[in-house]
This record gives sequence, structure tokens and C-alpha cells, in this order.
Amino acid sequence: MERIASSIARYEPDQVAVAVVENHWAQDREREVPVVDGAATSDPGPLPGELLRVPGFVSEVMDYCLETAPYPNVAMAFAGALALQATLAGRKVRDPGDNRTNIYILGLAHSSAGKDRPRKINAEILHTIGLSGQIGGRFASGEGIQDALITEPCMLFQTDEIDGMLQSINKARDARYESIMGTLLTMYSSANSIFPMRRKAGKEAPGAIDQPCLVVFGTAIPNHYYEALSERMLTNGFFARMIVLECGTRSAGREPRLLPLPNRVLETARWWGDFRSGTGNLENWHPVPQIVPQADEAKAVLIETRLEAEAEYAKAEAADDCVGTAVWGRASEHTRKLALIYAVSENHEHPEIGRAATEWASHLVLHQARRMLFMAQSHVADNPFHAECLKFLQKLRNAPGQELPHSLLLKRMKIDAKSFLGLVTTLEQRGDISIRTQTTPGRTGRFYRLAEALTDRRGEGS
Repeated sequence: MERIASSIARYEPDQVAVAVVENHWAQDREREVPVVDGAATSDPGPLPGELLRVPGFVSEVMDYCLETAPYPNVAMAFAGALALQATLAGRKVRDPGDNRTNIYILGLAHSSAGKDRPRKINAEILHTIGLSGQIGGRFASGEGIQDALITEPCMLFQTDEIDGMLQSINKARDARYESIMGTLLTMYSSANSIFPMRRKAGKEAPGAIDQPCLVVFGTAIPNHYYEALSERMLTNGFFARMIVLECGTRSAGREPRLLPLPNRVLETARWWGDFRSGTGNLENWHPVPQIVPQADEAKAVLIETRLEAEAEYAKAEAADDCVGTAVWGRASEHTRKLALIYAVSENHEHPEIGRAATEWASHLVLHQARRMLFMAQSHVADNPFHAECLKFLQKLRNAPGQELPHSLLLKRMKIDAKSFLGLVTTLEQRGDISIRTQTTPGRTGRFYRLAEALTDRRGEGS
């Protein structure tokens, strides 16, 4: 009792309740053995700028977008140009492993940060070359996506605020939202096969979509997107199918400029619109895509990437990390798809997948896989209390030195002191945070630090 009383006396009046709880759990914490979460992922940081470039058509479309946008955004321009190239080459090329150019790419940026300009440029280019029928907007239902693709087997859906659709899927009881998720999952894997249409009343032959190429270019606000994800979306393959690019801070604005589309961009786009790999008159309905060869050096890089992804998959599987297995299970496929898009952008007439293409794709995919896993662990919650824990850790992660005093963190959390105390107790016992006290003349301050920051400092000191 004397030990507890002397310990409590060190705290300021509004911290007595915290001290009581700490002493209540002190004996258990002394016997507790720290457990390291094998599925924990460190933050690799945003995607390096040098990976946001692909030679040829993609860079030319990017340059036009950056030159005419009121708020130029390199990552968003790159995402839009990549989606356009994937659409133009859809159902027309493939690699020796029969991987196609259908990708789901998502650009995350805050409001008014340049999300709209790439969408407008894609629509303008496709309309100019007579392919405006291949442009789609928001997803109304899974059946609507199927009906659109049976008419136009290669389509680019440009969806803003995709987090709203995810929220609807999570909360709504309407089956049409659930059908969107099912269609997106199945359509992604059907690009090199047949997608059977649903049966309708009164019709005997529902038909099928031959080698559908669905390209999704979505945009959302970063925090809203990750908070809209559910555990089911993280593990059922939807999250793993996405290539998520974070666009960073908003650039300095400038006066808008009206410039015509570059002739070279239009010529290349028209070439893709007219290109047919086969010679038969059924090419539009049953295409035989051209096989883009791979150089020997490129094959070696692809094998190394696959082995690295398999090793990460094994680690996630051993840690019973379903999200990690889903993401790493798609890494090799993403690498091959992006390397194919790189090759056809670099040389649309005589493409070849070289070492530069595979190295670029490998670096991008492996970096983004780790970044996506880190962001998911930092933002996606299983329940409201878990959401508050993640919010608490995020506040510390964004703070200078990853440390904040008690009063400031309590204000930023915007919750009552009793709930705050519960968060502190839980996170400290889990080993996610550390607590230190600082005595000054007249009072004793209390500070919370992220546990990983403390580990990093100890490592630097050693």
C-alpha cells in the first residue's frame, strides 16, 4: 500500500485514475512476456517518384495532363495514363503466361488535388478516336457491368469516390451492391477465358463474354478509402486486386491552359483502335491476342519476384495473416501485367518485355504490396474499439518524434478521459506504446510514445 501511495503521489491530480489502473496491472505486466506479431508490416513510405514513369505512350499522356492540369499531380496523371494504355491494349496483347492488361488501379488524393483532369483526358482521347462506347462511370450493379461488357468487351470504368461504393457494399442490405463485388472479383480473373452471363427469365441462352477486359480507374480520399474497407474485402481478394497509388500533397496551382491533344498521342491511340492481331472476321468477338515475347533477362527478374512473393506469402501463412496471403498471392501476377503494359507503351508496333520493364514492375509491385499492407493494418478496424486504437496509434505516428503529451493527445482523440484510459491500458499491455513521465518544477508530465519509435532509437544507439 505504501508503494502504491508513493507512486500515485507522483502524478498530477487529473492523473490519479491512470496511476491506480497502472498499479492494478503492474504485477501482471512484470510477468508478461512480449509477443512479436509476425504479420506486422513496417512502413516503406510513399512510392518513389522514379517509379511513376513508363516510356512511350504513358509518359506522353502524363506530360499532356501535367501541362494542362490546374493542379498537376504526377501520381494521378500516371494512374490515368496507365489505365488508358491498359484499355487500348485490352484483348489485343498478352504475355507468354497469358496475362492480360486488365488492371484495377486506384489513386488516393485529397479533395481538389487533381483527380478530375486525368479522367477527362482519357474520355477525350477515347471519344476522339471513336471509342467513347468503352468509357463507363459509376457502378450501378453487377448486372449492369455485365450488360455493358457483353456489348463492349473492353471497357474503362472511371469511378470517383470509390469509398462510397465500398461503404454501400458494407452497410446496405440491397443485393445489388453485393453483386458489384462478386462481378468485379470474377471479371478480373476472366480476362483470358469466358465469363458466362446470368440467366434471365424467358430466355434459354444467356450467352457469354469472350475474354472480357475490365479496367477500373478509381479515385478516393486516402483515409475514407481504408476506413471503408472491411475485413471481408481484405481477405476475399478485392483489396489484393487493386494497385493503390497515393498522390501525396497538393501541388501549387496555376492558371488553366487550353492545349490540343498531341498528334503523337492521337496517332498511337488510333493505331491501337485499328489494331487486330488476327486476320479472321470474328476477331472482334473471339480475338486471338498477340503474344509479346520476353527477353531472357526479363524472365530471370520475373522468377526472382515470384520467389520473393512466395517467401512473403509463406511468412504470412505461418502467422495466420489472411490479408498478407491475399496481397502476396497476387504480387507475381501484378508484376507480369504491369511489365506487359510497360512493353506496349514503350513500343506499340514491336513490343518486347525486357529487363527494364520487369525490374520497374517488380519494384513497384513489391513496394506497393508492403505499403498497402501497412496502411490496411493502420486504418482498417474490426470493431469500433479497434478503430479508436488505430486512431490513437496514427496520432502518435504523425507526431514529431512519434511522441505526444497526455493533455494534447487527449484533445486530439476527442473522447472522454475514461475511454482514453482504456485505450492507453490496452495499447500498453499489447506493447504498442510506451509511457514515460517527466518531472518539472510543480508538476509531473506524462508522455506516450509509439513502441516502434522507441525500438528504432535503441537500434540507432547500439
